[in-house]
Amino acid sequence: MPVETFASRLKTTMDQQGKKQIDLIRIAAEQGVKLGKSHISQYVNGKTIPRAEILHFLAETLHVDENWLKEGIPKNDQIRSNIEKPKSNENTKNVILGGKKMREFKKSSKLDNVLYDVRGPVVDEATRLEDAGTQILKLNIGNPAPFGFRTPDEVIYDMRQQLTECEGYSPAKGLFSARKAIMQYSQLKKLPNVSIEDIYTGNGVSELINLCMSALLNDGDEVLIPSPDYPLWTACATLAGGKAVHYICDEQAEWYPDIDDMKKKITDKTKAIVIINPNNPTGALYPKEILQQIVDIAREHQLIIFSDEIYDRLVMDGEEHISIASLAPDLFCVTFSGLSKSHMIAGFRIGWMVLSGNKEYAKDYIEGLKMLSNMRLCSNVPAQSIVQTALGGHQSVDNYIIPGGRIYEQREYIYNALTDIPGISCVKPKAAFYIFPKIDIKKFHITDDEKFALDLLRDKKILLIHGGGFNWHQPDHFRVVYLPRIEVLKESVEKLADFFSYYHQ
Repeated sequence: MPVETFASRLKTTMDQQGKKQIDLIRIAAEQGVKLGKSHISQYVNGKTIPRAEILHFLAETLHVDENWLKEGIPKNDQIRSNIEKPKSNENTKNVILGGKKMREFKKSSKLDNVLYDVRGPVVDEATRLEDAGTQILKLNIGNPAPFGFRTPDEVIYDMRQQLTECEGYSPAKGLFSARKAIMQYSQLKKLPNVSIEDIYTGNGVSELINLCMSALLNDGDEVLIPSPDYPLWTACATLAGGKAVHYICDEQAEWYPDIDDMKKKITDKTKAIVIINPNNPTGALYPKEILQQIVDIAREHQLIIFSDEIYDRLVMDGEEHISIASLAPDLFCVTFSGLSKSHMIAGFRIGWMVLSGNKEYAKDYIEGLKMLSNMRLCSNVPAQSIVQTALGGHQSVDNYIIPGGRIYEQREYIYNALTDIPGISCVKPKAAFYIFPKIDIKKFHITDDEKFALDLLRDKKILLIHGGGFNWHQPDHFRVVYLPRIEVLKESVEKLADFFSYYHQ
């Protein structure tokens, strides 16, 4: 019978608790305990025994008796009687610390079903690898600046000139000059019945999505949201107490919304339909025929339409973006856009929403929007100051989306390169800077797409987001951001192709 050692007790307890070495290192860092990767490796392999303070940390973290962990007191004394697993609906519990009962604070149960894997567990693992000195190829987030996309010089110049005028709060809805420019842009997009009072600026579209869901939803109210989606929509609807009901976007039909599925998902609790057009994560661009069918559904069931159009100026192949609100003058629509993507200034945090169409039957809801808008005082004033400059004159983004332009050529490369990998297929995107490839899960025996993303990260040091992170419920997709230059994309695809040449779950 093998002799039980500190190392064997540590490994057994880690297995029982579902903890890996990297988890202990992370928890130690959060608590200000100095525990390095080499240290924990030595403890697990039996090369050394930790000093007293590290031993105490390990025992506390693994919920075992310190003397048992160190010297092997009988197993039935291992689990401390004064530490109980919390019930799922508790948000506090009592633990013993220094002989005194201390209350532990947990996150709200309202967050139990909130998902945002664009910055989730896979990204956390990438951060830990980077902290350990590993270089990661990042294809996970639509942030143009790190990939060499520069803000137009005129925008930077105008912000610098106006900074001293932006030291105070603006009106809650935003600066007059910004809202006037947005109103004129809305007129060009043919949004009906829009005045300057129908424009709200925000710290990016993200803040405004949260604001809209919070103002609208009571517990149990339903919102139709696409699958796959930009996960913030589902997260904000859930956090507001509502229920996100996902309608399918059909890969076999250019990733357009499945109109029949949308109709089937409507109940007497449905309040709104969300569309993301151009789409993130698929890069799809919806034609007028599809948009008109969605308008017809909203009209029949008296639903609000929320249209996320942040990529409306990143459309390729001579296609035209159509705002769904332009087809619905008799309905209440909320249209979202901003400068983060089109002007490569995601860090400036400037977005907006436009209320259009028939606002008579949404008066009370609009009062709620005003209330929440007032509560946050205003959005980023320096960023508001350059909206007029950005939306006027020459649009530098146009040079990126034509043949020879960076986004266009990178789209061409990534589509062809990915479809050359055996077992991978793609629908060619028409807009934005994302592609959503499909994996032949039978070929690779994939049942867990998050595990696939983690395995790829650890093996090839490539970071991307699995399909489940976009509320796609089959383990057969992942999203690639094709903002990096072609030479970086080439390196990434070569590593990806090699990974798929041997990978099985």
